Amino acid sequence: MAVDLDPQLLDILACPTDDHAPLRVGTATDPDAEVLTCTACGRRYPVLDGIPVLLLEEALPPEDAPGTGGA
Repeated sequence: MAVDLDPQLLDILACPTDDHAPLRVGTATDPDAEVLTCTACGRRYPVLDGIPVLLLEEALPPEDAPGTGGA
């Protein structure tokens, strides 16, 4: 099930890192993932019960790019 956030909210949400880059729904390999992904650093922020958890300590590391041989 894809993240269902108000488009206006998604427009103002940003990664809590210093660069404050925009977030996109899902990941590069799974657009229906229940996460918001930073367009700059690639950190993934979980969305729990429709609420984005934008805490650096809760962020998932960036996915390996396809074809890089990651685990």
